[in-house]
Amino acid sequence: MNNTKSKGFISILKLDLNQSIRTKGFWIYSLLFGGFVAYMFMSGITESQIIGFVGLGRLLVTFMQVCIVIIPIYVLITVVRSIVGDKESNVMEYMLSLPVSFNSFFWGKFFAKYIVIYIPLLFSLILSIVWGSLLSLKVPWEFFWYYSALLAAMVFCFLGLGMFISVYTRSQELAISTAFVIWLVLVAFLDLLLMGMMLKLRVNPDMVIGLGMINPLQVFRVGVLVLFDPKLTTMGPAAYYIFDTVSRATFIAFAILYPTLLGLLFAIFGARRFRRKDVI
Repeated sequence: MNNTKSKGFISILKLDLNQSIRTKGFWIYSLLFGGFVAYMFMSGITESQIIGFVGLGRLLVTFMQVCIVIIPIYVLITVVRSIVGDKESNVMEYMLSLPVSFNSFFWGKFFAKYIVIYIPLLFSLILSIVWGSLLSLKVPWEFFWYYSALLAAMVFCFLGLGMFISVYTRSQELAISTAFVIWLVLVAFLDLLLMGMMLKLRVNPDMVIGLGMINPLQVFRVGVLVLFDPKLTTMGPAAYYIFDTVSRATFIAFAILYPTLLGLLFAIFGARRFRRKDVI
């Protein structure tokens, strides 16, 4: 029985990977980030300095700042159509007529999407390291390994959320609208708006900033800054609360583990719903 489930999972994984790789969207997405790294080198960003960081460290920080804006909405818009799209096109009805379990179908598509989205990002980071080495720049390995893990956690988080939405919605239009609204809410409640709400409503600052840390986008943003700016001087008063509560090393671990666990939780609830509801 386990062998059958394993074969079903692998079959769905390979099928979804092959379909994704054959699409223009995958190559445009891959070339976009690879091209962006090349553009940053040509623009001379490695020669500029900010808060003492120069070279590849400066480039990697800029790359991660761009990822904060693009990756969450890209993952959501791409993934929310996964299950509901197959349902509307009757692909799911055909696939589930084969010896493939609901779990194998769901998790096969989940990890296929994860590979397709994360690998181009990792390749872009590797490209920056290789290119920088050819130009005899110092390689900030701490940045590379940490940012690779941070990107992996962020993709996993929004992938789990996207699959959850895809299972619960009845049409692709509704799924995309829901994903866009959720993304807008997460962006809206980044630290600047939280500070505004605190001043306007006179809410306890500890409570406001604590609630802000529930937002995975906020965690990702602070996670990027904490390595680049160890004292979080660019964040202002919020930094005092964070480092009075946890150490820098603890927050780095939290920035990786929390989004990963959140994404896993959404994925598990999505898989549970997928097994129990009438998917056809």
